[in-house]
Amino acid sequence: MSLPSPRKPRTSVNQPTPGYRVFQGVNGVILTLVVVVTLYPFVNIVARSFSGERQIRAGEVTLWPKGFNLTTYEIVFNDGMFWRNYGNTVFYTVVSTAVAMALTTCYAYVLSKKHLKGRGFLVGVAVFTMFFTGGLIPNYVLITSLGLKNTVWALALPNAISVFNLLVMKAFFESLPDELEEAAQIDGLSTYGILRRIVLPLSKAVVATMVLFYSVSFWNSWFSAFLYMDRTDLMPVTVYLRNLIAGATQGGNAGATTEQLSQTAANIQAVTIVLTSLPILCVYPFVQRYFVSGVMLGAVKG
Repeated sequence: MSLPSPRKPRTSVNQPTPGYRVFQGVNGVILTLVVVVTLYPFVNIVARSFSGERQIRAGEVTLWPKGFNLTTYEIVFNDGMFWRNYGNTVFYTVVSTAVAMALTTCYAYVLSKKHLKGRGFLVGVAVFTMFFTGGLIPNYVLITSLGLKNTVWALALPNAISVFNLLVMKAFFESLPDELEEAAQIDGLSTYGILRRIVLPLSKAVVATMVLFYSVSFWNSWFSAFLYMDRTDLMPVTVYLRNLIAGATQGGNAGATTEQLSQTAANIQAVTIVLTSLPILCVYPFVQRYFVSGVMLGAVKG
């Protein structure tokens, strides 16, 4: 009587195959290289902002400051106009983002209703503005004739709705179950009540993502302020730093020695990049967890 042959162990369906392991390894190497290529320029900029003039001009600065120097930071920080313009930037960003979110959310919520008459026309109007604009001079004449120059509205209103953000939010709202709104209507909620108490609490991911998009856009924007702000005390910090780079204003260099001016000219671009990027880098970690889910839900569903 022969004994039964031992069974071969069954391979788990969850065990990765050799080909998949190779893919993971190659993918890890590629992503690591992408991270290195992405981070190196920014780390180099930070190192240059703290380095000395001679080392910068000799090309000796790579990932670590050489000839540690804070002259440019001191010149910028000691100028009262810098802090005034920095406060303007915070104010402009907060107001402009609030206006943009209010208009974009309401417009996207309306467009998400498939029973809305004229919905296709409203979508077409929004998409049309992605490809055609009135032009720089007509926009300037319009802003001037409306009396919006030297006000926050000259920055907030013309850029209040980004069509890309609008379409992402529209797709996200379309993915929400209609039964939720129907139940809310039965309970007596109005349209705005449904939006405020039902839809928005379920849309935290996409709302946080859009807030990040708008905030970064308004924070880094300088050309609109350069056009519509005539008074120096009303300009955002990006225009102040742009003028400092171009030499259009000497406010930050008042009383500086020749050596200080040389140091400032050597690393002013690096300092301005660090100063304008730092606030966004501090805010981003708090909204990063919503970023991927917000974009993917708004782009894939619907």
